[in-house]
Amino acid sequence: MKGDLFSSEHMVQPATAPGMTVENAKCIKYAVNGEMLARQGAMIAYRGNLQFERKGQGVGGMLKRAVTGEGLPLMAVRGQGEAWFAHEAQNCFVVEIDPGDEFTVNGRNVLCFDASLSYAIKTVKGSGIAGGGLFNSVFTGQGKLGLVCEGNPLVIPVSQQYPVFVDTDAVVGWSAHLQTSLHRSQSIGSMLRGGSGEAVQLMLQGEGFVVVRPSEVTPQKAQQH
Repeated sequence: MKGDLFSSEHMVQPATAPGMTVENAKCIKYAVNGEMLARQGAMIAYRGNLQFERKGQGVGGMLKRAVTGEGLPLMAVRGQGEAWFAHEAQNCFVVEIDPGDEFTVNGRNVLCFDASLSYAIKTVKGSGIAGGGLFNSVFTGQGKLGLVCEGNPLVIPVSQQYPVFVDTDAVVGWSAHLQTSLHRSQSIGSMLRGGSGEAVQLMLQGEGFVVVRPSEVTPQKAQQH
């Protein structure tokens, strides 16, 4: 058979080294030689001798997920082979985390990551109950983290002089050492009269960066994730 479908643009090539690579804009390939972790249901194809196992988050993590809906259900992938991961045709990106780094990311944006990375669910400081239960995933250690995002994300620098205000439904993640707090951009009177709907944002201060998706999460999407 012939045609554009069978061009080099779409034909996968054997992995040249173990680990994570971007196969195309919508998919990440992982050459497994041991163990890696991914969100449950994200594997779309694999070849080789691989085993897939649901991975628990511990009592604390499961409790937080039950309360907030922001947990990250994981599966461990073990063995030797190649696996491809994707989620709803969202755009895929790879973040390299080095020792001393700390990356806070919304669980809905995590696709897969190296087993060498440590993962925990933590409360977003300063969000309080009014933030709708803001629990994010915090990654530390050394390794690669695969992310998904609807559209191309914005990476916005944060400085002491210029804090950044982000919609809590649009934020993907942020770097370590940033201080977070809730910011109200409207008065109560304005809200009662019918404001813009952007009444509360997450304010980030310090030195670092924040990653934002170019759209908000709709209520239906939030329930699915």
